Amino acid sequence: MPTLDFKGKQHIYAHHLTVPYRPLEPDETRSCNPTDTDDNLIIHGDNLHALKALLPRYANRVKCIYIDPPYNTGNEGWVYNDNVNSPLMQQWLTENAPVDNEDLERHDKWLCMMWPRLHLLKELLTDDGVIFISIDDNEVHHLRMLMDEILGRENFLADIIWQHRYGRSNNAKLFSNQREHVIVYRKSDAVSHIRVKRNEELNETYSNPDNDSRGSWVSASYVNPATKEQRPNLVYPITNPYTGEPVNHPTHAWKYSQSTHEKHVREDRLWWGLDGNLRYPRLKNFLSESKEKGIVPIDLMLADIAGTTDEGTKQLQTVFQSAALEFNNPKPTRLIANLIEIAEGVSRENDTIILDSFAGSGTTAHAVLDLNKEDGGNRKFILIECEDYADTITAERVRRVIKGVPDARDTALQEGLGGSFTYCTLGKPIEVETMLTGEALPPYSALAANLLYTTAGASVGADTLEAQNGDGLFHSDDENDYYLIYKPDLEWLRSNAAILNLERAERLCNASRENGRKAIVYAAGNYVGQRELTKMGIIFCQLPDALHER
Repeated sequence: MPTLDFKGKQHIYAHHLTVPYRPLEPDETRSCNPTDTDDNLIIHGDNLHALKALLPRYANRVKCIYIDPPYNTGNEGWVYNDNVNSPLMQQWLTENAPVDNEDLERHDKWLCMMWPRLHLLKELLTDDGVIFISIDDNEVHHLRMLMDEILGRENFLADIIWQHRYGRSNNAKLFSNQREHVIVYRKSDAVSHIRVKRNEELNETYSNPDNDSRGSWVSASYVNPATKEQRPNLVYPITNPYTGEPVNHPTHAWKYSQSTHEKHVREDRLWWGLDGNLRYPRLKNFLSESKEKGIVPIDLMLADIAGTTDEGTKQLQTVFQSAALEFNNPKPTRLIANLIEIAEGVSRENDTIILDSFAGSGTTAHAVLDLNKEDGGNRKFILIECEDYADTITAERVRRVIKGVPDARDTALQEGLGGSFTYCTLGKPIEVETMLTGEALPPYSALAANLLYTTAGASVGADTLEAQNGDGLFHSDDENDYYLIYKPDLEWLRSNAAILNLERAERLCNASRENGRKAIVYAAGNYVGQRELTKMGIIFCQLPDALHER
């Protein structure tokens, strides 16, 4: 498969693995009706670090990801500031910052920025998860090749064309642009069938002229586009029940096998017209069945269905009750709601997690709360925003739609959509070097969550991980008990209390064997030989060595 090469790729190829883990630190003063567990999240901080911080709890749990990264038009003036461990890379980045039209290598820098973030987003997706990426013509061709390499070309689903404005701009010198791209990929072939609910416009095409007890229906042609010569197995006489005469098509086959046709007859699904005057039968398709099956989504979203950027701006101004509020091209909630609907499918699973790591004005959270209000769902959102407006615009918008916007025309928005979120910032990195010096010792729960994910691949929230007994048991699964002998105190860590000794090892051995499990122990030191530990069913992991990435 062809791959995309760009300047800096060799330096950022595995950068997502070296990004330090930084625990999420809740800020109650900026949160809104926060709950104890699995709350919606709004995270202020670098989205690369924030995505890494989410892995211990949310790896393989996010059903729908929507991101709206910089389009790299040359006018945004964005800055690439990932701390890539390469002097040459750092020099290259600082020589041309911010990235603008004068930077002839801006496409390379954009790809360097996107590569590690897409790798982490992939880890967060469920196996049946879908990622949607808004982009325009500046980078769509590069993005497609990047996604092919990271998620696999076989997992490309669609390039949705979104009509983001109605009118044409006569200020344009050549073409006036009316559309953007939404690139869609799946995590794996667990997504093999997508259907979405029918809309009312389609339902209005159904009627019930013969008062069928099964309700409204539409009819479809029974004649195959293929000729008799092409499909001889689909050639047979059909009896017209009104005349009793056999009916054959002169040139074409039927669409269905004879056994399927006989089933249609038994189920009274053939329509010959009110007076039996149709030359060939048609097949009844009932609305009740169509609602259950849904319809296949299309790769075109017109403004009437998905809204425009002007609509997004008006929504934002309504929420903030200010026509003067300026925010460049916010997405409308209808666009995001349509994408979430595709990810959820016709079943409309309404307890999914939706992640937006370039959150901007907070449209994704607004759309999620709208959908929950509409169908009583329990969807959760996670927003990440690195800019200073994360609190004053992103989170403030969500606070207002939760509590209500007095002057809104929409009754639901006026009364408030309800819900909650926990506002978080990023704590200090958990790094081996700082642990060794005692400069930055992480809290017990943050270290436990990081160890559990990096060494065992388990995703469990830090707020649920505390020592359950004096020996440091903090988590159990079907196979293992996990122990962390630790306090964020360098003096304590240098004492015998922090060491795995024989007495403690025997207690852990007996406790774990009683439950049919092994014991995995993280500690600063060990006084028991590995041969003896193996006999006891104990795996010892030295701190801080156990913090090395998988």
